Amino acid sequence: MKLLVVGAVAGGSSVAARVRRLDEKAEIIVLEKGPHPSYSNCCLPNFLSRDVKSSDSLLLNSPEKFKKNNNIDVRVNNEVIKIDPKEKKVLIKDLLKDKEYEESYDKLVLSQGSHAIMPKSIKGIDKKHVFSLKNVVDVRKIDSYIEENDIKDIAVIGGGFIGLEVMENLKRRGKNVTLVEAMDQVMAPIDYDMAQIAHKEIIDNGVELILEDSASEITDDKLILSSGKKIDAKAVIVSIGVSPNTKFLKDSGIELTDKGQIKVDHNYRTNVKDIYAIGDAIQTFNSITGQKQVLALAGPAQKQARDLADYICGRRILNNGVIGSSVVKLFDLNIASTGLNEKDLNKLGIDYRYSYIIASDKVGIMPNSKPMHFKLLFSYPDGKILGAQALGKGEVDKRINVVATAIHFNGTLEDLKDLELAYAPAFSTAKDVVNQAALVGLNILNEEYKQVPVTKVRELVENKAYIIDVREEGEYNNSHLITAKNIPLSQLRKRIDEVPKDKPVYLHCRSSQRSYYATRILQGHGYDNIYNIQGSFLGISLYEYYNDITKKREKILTDYNFN
Repeated sequence: MKLLVVGAVAGGSSVAARVRRLDEKAEIIVLEKGPHPSYSNCCLPNFLSRDVKSSDSLLLNSPEKFKKNNNIDVRVNNEVIKIDPKEKKVLIKDLLKDKEYEESYDKLVLSQGSHAIMPKSIKGIDKKHVFSLKNVVDVRKIDSYIEENDIKDIAVIGGGFIGLEVMENLKRRGKNVTLVEAMDQVMAPIDYDMAQIAHKEIIDNGVELILEDSASEITDDKLILSSGKKIDAKAVIVSIGVSPNTKFLKDSGIELTDKGQIKVDHNYRTNVKDIYAIGDAIQTFNSITGQKQVLALAGPAQKQARDLADYICGRRILNNGVIGSSVVKLFDLNIASTGLNEKDLNKLGIDYRYSYIIASDKVGIMPNSKPMHFKLLFSYPDGKILGAQALGKGEVDKRINVVATAIHFNGTLEDLKDLELAYAPAFSTAKDVVNQAALVGLNILNEEYKQVPVTKVRELVENKAYIIDVREEGEYNNSHLITAKNIPLSQLRKRIDEVPKDKPVYLHCRSSQRSYYATRILQGHGYDNIYNIQGSFLGISLYEYYNDITKKREKILTDYNFN
């Protein structure tokens, strides 16, 4: 078998290496348009802060090593410009020698990835101080320009994974950084209420965060937004998304979507015989909904690569699709998510509920115990797990990985509730965050009490709803909702006559646990119009903090208390 692979980064290199392990006699050629095969693209932003000390460390392999260790012919600076399926040949341009040549194949794998979107609608986007970040060449250009020109003011356009990572690493390098995002939040995989925690972390670390505004023009020293706002910026990094590298497939007969992604079946076969595709440039499917989607993440690309190599070599594979698990570090805050979020579920018309808890990531009296914001989404009425989001300074990834596993096996709230997870005080609580979220979810699923989200609290305050703060007096005096009445949980049974029965009553504490206990007490005394506020005071404070300081709204809190 003669195998040609287009693209030598994560997916392409992995396909080639796996095929070699399964077939020692195959002739394998990998064609890479760029100068580097197999580099750590996920670590690119970390070179800007020198977490990664040298850009050479980003290079994981070389054509020479591929040949010596794997007997794979890797040709860098070789661009595939045309495919002829009838003759089973590709036309290649050697970019260094500036000449074209042909190569035949028995099997052809497309893993050419995507390129950064650089909209021509932004005037000045072609200026020399405007960059994208996709490879080692890009990050070296950014770094050299900043260093050689002693750049202080930098703007990052786009609040997705790469934009956030670039922003953080440049800020830790000591630069004045502005982050501009056209949507009303950063991090599209998480919901708006959770995103406020990320917004606070960005602002607290001295980054100017601008939402709901977009880039209009780039001058030599300014970024001008659609609103007319001007930002000092002598370097601009654009990270607003990617587009598949599929222009060279024109006239190949390979079927593409209207956005240029390659259509493949469950075995990663295109509609053309003996041509396969994986990675950023393909249209895959969501394992929860079964619907087609695109997911440009390294983890799924690696899995696809191994599966495809197995299939090419005659092994049976099972393509379960993707669920979109991800994690990102944002200064001291870790953000992880998996599955579907509220935006997805509403768009799809799926009936769902969710639990939102703020729980300790380890036993509270242990050093470095921190609150973790955890949101668990599930279908109604069967309680099937649909997604989760976690934010905190602790190990959010391991909690999200547990939920991702549950989703993979079609798990429910009952399954999560009963999971026996490793426990010691330095690592978690006896009932882990995941278990707690499932328990709360079951209460919600079984309609054992009513709740309202933190997003509704401002409306409650403005409408003078009856709100009870069940924290102790000292906590209340330190900071509270301006309309809330303080009846500590420890005094509630003695003061229960102060709670009205003729109107809705909304309860909160610091993290919703004590207010949940208060809800049960009042229910036990015949109150049926009681609502627990999800996330309680800590969630309210974090949610209102960003909105108040950016939208110039009147505070509904006496102060912001995040302790």
